[in-house]
Amino acid sequence: MAAKDKPYKLYRGGRTRGPVRPLREEANGRDEKRPKTEGDGKPKPRRGRRWRRIVLLLVLGLIVFLLVWATIGYLAVNRGVKAANDRLPDSARAALSEPNGSLLTTSQNILLLGADNGGAAAGRQGTGRSDSVMIVRTDPDRHRLAYLSLPRDLYVPIPGRGTDKINAAYAYGGPALTIKTVQALTGMPINHVIIVDFSTFPTVIDAVGGITVFNPKPVLSNPFDCPLKTPEQCAGFKGWRFDKGEIHLDGHRALIYARIRENQLDPGESDITRGERQQRVVQGLTDKIVGIGGFFRMPFIGDDVTEPLAMDLSTNELLQLTWVRWRASDKNTLRCRLGGTPTSANGASVLQLSEDNPKVIDMITNPDAAPQPPPPGQPFAPGCFVGRAGG
Repeated sequence: MAAKDKPYKLYRGGRTRGPVRPLREEANGRDEKRPKTEGDGKPKPRRGRRWRRIVLLLVLGLIVFLLVWATIGYLAVNRGVKAANDRLPDSARAALSEPNGSLLTTSQNILLLGADNGGAAAGRQGTGRSDSVMIVRTDPDRHRLAYLSLPRDLYVPIPGRGTDKINAAYAYGGPALTIKTVQALTGMPINHVIIVDFSTFPTVIDAVGGITVFNPKPVLSNPFDCPLKTPEQCAGFKGWRFDKGEIHLDGHRALIYARIRENQLDPGESDITRGERQQRVVQGLTDKIVGIGGFFRMPFIGDDVTEPLAMDLSTNELLQLTWVRWRASDKNTLRCRLGGTPTSANGASVLQLSEDNPKVIDMITNPDAAPQPPPPGQPFAPGCFVGRAGG
């Protein structure tokens, strides 16, 4: 059989001569078989989706954790608040003025009383004088708090008891009579009351890890509450010393600082300047409670925070007050005091009421009133300062 008559064809292997044609044919300027790409033409990695999913799960987990933690804290505070509500005498609750709305929307006045021997917070109303009298006025519309200190030596009319020092009202009729006396003196309706038992007050400050206050000048108290161990050591105790500037205070030192009446380094200090120190302590404590540290401590300290207190505020009202304090601007804070002229009555040193006291009350209650500080060189005069206490 001739070669041309073979029943098959012979194919030669090897590459075809000429340029190699691409395996994928492009049509109309694009590759029909390649997957769609973004950016620089590389396929979008799936790893980015996985990380987004992980981040989302972490965020959701954090939200759940915060909600659970807040719930536990709320329950802890709620137990303490109910006990504090039970410690307030019914007569004090009846003496309060009904507020016109919630703390979130309306200005309200809160009376703070420091009892020097337990008072109503220990179930013994009317057995001693109030060591501290202060009004805190909320102003949610202007994001402002105002503190008004009433020196305990103010010589004022006490309903049914004649004229006496304002702190004597607590001894005569407990918190109820004090509320009535303060309302009559200032013309400000008292919507809430908080009574602090000074004998257990340090536990609150210790529970939040202490407080930081700004002390405008050095202080050396008279020698009282000696911290030393023996009588011989206490005989040489010169008093409690507090440096100028920011100072950190534990519960006991905060109580000492708030109760100092005479400063050996400045004989001009008095019960008026003691009220200013008390304002610093109150503001320092509220700063810690409303801060992020207070939030995370609350499940553990909820009962401790309310242990020294007797009050009418419910848990929800206390949370509203915390929110109002958190939103308030320190630079707009009003720190005011009533004042008078030093004199004596019935053998005791008192402050005869100043004619300018109504102007101070107007500075607090009237949004259009311009706050005025006390006149220079008049340590017992009334007036208002603007800004953070001591700063």
